[in-house]
Amino acid sequence: MSFSLFSSLDATFLGSDPHNAAALLSGVLESAMDAIVTVDERQEIVLYNRAAEKIFGWPRHEMLGQSLERLIPARFRPFHGAQVQRFGRAGVTSRRMGALNVVYGLRSDGAEFPMDASISQLETPQGKLFTVILRDITERLHAEQQQARLAARLAGLLDSAMDAIITVDEALRIVLYNRAAEKIFGRPSEQALGQTLNQLMPERLRAGHDEHIRRFAASGTTSRRMGDGTVLYGLRANAEEFPMEASISQLDTGEGKLFTVILRDITERMRAQEELSAFAAEAHAIREGEKSRVARELHDELAQSLTALKMDTIWLRDNARAQPEAAVSKLSDMVGMLDTTVAATRRIAADLRPLLLDDLGLAPAIEWLATNFTQRTGVQCDVDVDEELDLQEPYATAVFRIVQESLANVAKHAQATEVSVLVARTPRAVVLEVSDNGRGFATGAPRKRHSLGLMGLRERAQLLKGSASIESQPGQGTRVQVRIPVDESGAAS
Repeated sequence: MSFSLFSSLDATFLGSDPHNAAALLSGVLESAMDAIVTVDERQEIVLYNRAAEKIFGWPRHEMLGQSLERLIPARFRPFHGAQVQRFGRAGVTSRRMGALNVVYGLRSDGAEFPMDASISQLETPQGKLFTVILRDITERLHAEQQQARLAARLAGLLDSAMDAIITVDEALRIVLYNRAAEKIFGRPSEQALGQTLNQLMPERLRAGHDEHIRRFAASGTTSRRMGDGTVLYGLRANAEEFPMEASISQLDTGEGKLFTVILRDITERMRAQEELSAFAAEAHAIREGEKSRVARELHDELAQSLTALKMDTIWLRDNARAQPEAAVSKLSDMVGMLDTTVAATRRIAADLRPLLLDDLGLAPAIEWLATNFTQRTGVQCDVDVDEELDLQEPYATAVFRIVQESLANVAKHAQATEVSVLVARTPRAVVLEVSDNGRGFATGAPRKRHSLGLMGLRERAQLLKGSASIESQPGQGTRVQVRIPVDESGAAS
C-alpha cells in the first residue's frame, strides 16, 4: 500500500464528505495485516498502524514523532538513512527494499527480526512523505532454512547410499545422479546431468526401456520393481555391460512427472551364483563318481574275494578229509586273502569316514595326514596342532577334511617344496592355516573348468557358518586360512 492509493481515495470521497474519507482511510490502515509506517523528510514517524505496534512492540503514542531509526538495528542505521535519501532523489514512486528484499527491524525488547519491505514516496504541500510497508518473515525464513537443511541432509543421504539413485524428467533427461551412480556407471555427474537415460543402458535395450517407462507412467502406480523378475543390464562408460536389479517410482510435481530409478550392481552376486551352480553340478558329479568308485572297489575287491573264499570253503568241506595236506595249503591261502580283504575294507571305510578321528582324535589324525602327504609327494610338511584340541562333530571332520583337501591341492598344483599346517583354538573359533612356497596363482583369474579348486574349502567353512580366505600371488606361494566359530565346548557358537 502507498500514498498513491490514499490520494485516489481522497479524490473519490473528499468531494462528498472529507470526514468519511479520512475515517475510511484510517480503517484501511488499521485493518492491514502488514505494518505501515510513514515518515516525513526528517524521517520522523507520522503514521504508525496497529500491525506496526504488534510487530515492533512499541505503542503508537510512543512512536509518533520519533525517528525511524528506533525501529532499525544500530548497525543498519547509517545505510538506511542514506538509502531513503537516494530513493527520495530518484523520483521513483515505489520499490522493494533490502538485499533480496530482506531488511531487519528492531523490536522494543531489543530483538532483531527479518522483514520483507517496500517503500513509496508522495509529494505533499508540507513536503515529501515516505511510507514503508513491512511484513515479519521470521517464520518464512525459518521454514526456508529448515528446507535448506533438509535438502542438504537429503543430498547427503542420497550421496551416501550404496545403490545408484537416478531421477529423470518426462523427457527422460537426468536431473539427479548420486555418487553411487557415478561409481557404478563410471560417469561423473557433470557428464550425466541433463543427458538422456539411454546413455546408461545397452543400445539393444533402449527402445524397450522407453516403452516400459511410458507404460509405468500411464499405470498410475507409484513404485514397482523393474524387469519383471528378470535381470536388467546397464552400460558403463567403458562400454562394459553389467547386470542390475532395479526399482522405479514416479512423482507428480508442478513441473511435470519425475521418475526415480534405484539400481544395484549385481555382477558379483551373479558370478557367485554361477560359480555356486557350477560347483553344485560338479560336486554332484564327483559324488556320483565317488559312489561308482566305491561300488567298483566293493565289487572288484570285496565281492570277488568273498566269492573266492566261498568257493575255497566249499572245496574244504568236500575235500578236507581226503586231501589233508592240500586243505592246509588252501587254508593258508584263505588267511592271506582274508588279510587282503580286511585291508581293502579298512581303506574303503577310511575314504568314506576318517576312522583315525574316532580312534586317535583330531591332532593325531592331522599328523597322520601330514606324514602320509610327505611319503607320497616327498614334500616336507610341518605341523603345528594344539594337542588339547578336541572338537565335537561335525567340526572335527570338517577341519580334518579341509586340511586333507588343502594338502591334495598342494600336491596337484603347487609344485611346492615346503608346506606348513597350523590348527589352533581362539576363545570363539578354531583357526587353521595351510601355507606353501609353491608357484602360487592369481586369485582373480577364472576358475578352470571341471576343477573345484579351492571353492570346496569355502563351501565346507560356510556350511558351519565359518569363512575361508585365500592369499596367493604367482611365484609367491599360497596361504589358505579358515575360521570356524565354536564355543568353549567345541560346539557351534
